[in-house]
Amino acid sequence: MAEQEIALINRQIESLTAKNFDLEAWKSHTILFLERIFGKESTKVTMIKELKYNYSSWTLRDAAGTGKNSDPVILKAREILEAARLELEHLGLPKQEEENLKIWSLLGEEMTGKQISEIKQILQSADTDKMEKIANILYNLEKENMSVLLAKLLIP
Repeated sequence: MAEQEIALINRQIESLTAKNFDLEAWKSHTILFLERIFGKESTKVTMIKELKYNYSSWTLRDAAGTGKNSDPVILKAREILEAARLELEHLGLPKQEEENLKIWSLLGEEMTGKQISEIKQILQSADTDKMEKIANILYNLEKENMSVLLAKLLIP
């Protein structure tokens, strides 16, 4: 399970109630954690980035008249993190399998079956120079195939 990630999120939730709370500093820390857990393109990361105080006179007037005890920005931040925590508790960490499948699929398009088999054997071996052996196999690819492979990896 994702105990460490949940603990980080809990810590960020707790820090929302700190006496000297600084939204921008809190956002920076939270974004770093969420990007590592869910990826840079996660909607949770985007939502945290968009948190900000609205100091327009209409907003201040509306907030003053509602009798709310809590800051709406902090409430929204708490809800985002609680949703993230629930996701981790019930679904676990996001899977990186899709990325791995994409890489292997692209390798399959540009390499021979023998080359892919060699790479898989090297990855499963106990060799200490795996990187060098795999790099050697990739180095021997035709320049055009390597260029196409790299271009496909970079395009989402």
